[in-house]
Amino acid sequence: MSTRVAPPGLACLAVNGLSHAYPGARGPVAALDGVSFSVRTGQFCAVIGPSGCGKTTLLHVLAGLIAPTRGTVTLPPRSPGRLVTAVVFQGISTFPWMTVRQNVAYGLRALGLPAAERRRRVEQQVARVGLADFLDAYPHQLSEGMRQRTGIARAFATDPDVLLMDEPFGSLDEQTRLRLQDELLGLWQGSGKTVVFVTHSLDEAARLADRVLVMSARPGRVTADIAVPFPRPRGYGEVRSDPAYGAFTARLWTELAGSGRPAAT
Repeated sequence: MSTRVAPPGLACLAVNGLSHAYPGARGPVAALDGVSFSVRTGQFCAVIGPSGCGKTTLLHVLAGLIAPTRGTVTLPPRSPGRLVTAVVFQGISTFPWMTVRQNVAYGLRALGLPAAERRRRVEQQVARVGLADFLDAYPHQLSEGMRQRTGIARAFATDPDVLLMDEPFGSLDEQTRLRLQDELLGLWQGSGKTVVFVTHSLDEAARLADRVLVMSARPGRVTADIAVPFPRPRGYGEVRSDPAYGAFTARLWTELAGSGRPAAT
């Protein structure tokens, strides 16, 4: 796999022919096979697919955490003081021995930013997710939703071009999930960030995304690329009461159900 720099004016993120296989007792196990798509700058792209289809593997490849078997990923050039990609992981990923302040500053330390700039970014992002009163709290003193907000603030603090999110709200109760969806949309709108958001929720994809990629059962391939028809801004009530909502989520389900069939051998 090669990682390339995207020329100015083109898509922020481009994936071409991406494949990956994990070693197995009986030989390689294919997770991704020939995945290709692009995402323009500032676009919110959701990814859905059956369990085990390689969605998380795809995000880890985009983040540079694993190297795929073949294919290319094209990303923006690295700029001083910021990351190209940042990840909000599935479940809670805060460091339990660090305060909110220290957790959010973690990536900024890795970037080598001066202390004053780290402090400014941390306080700005913590305030944006509503945790200004909890800067010196430890994760065990926070609710699950507050810990996930900390993870989101940590990602935004590094000012990434591409924000990669792996089912960040999947373990939360419905009320907390909807509230954090609102907060994420508020953070994203006007930020210019490109987002690739993995989810199992058709409702979440319809509410958050500009477009939805549907992946097949393992080995994962992109089987559909569907534009979301709802205007922004998107309140939960407005989306759910839109006459097109039922037809749109039914279409996603039809595509997803078809993609869940194992590939012929």
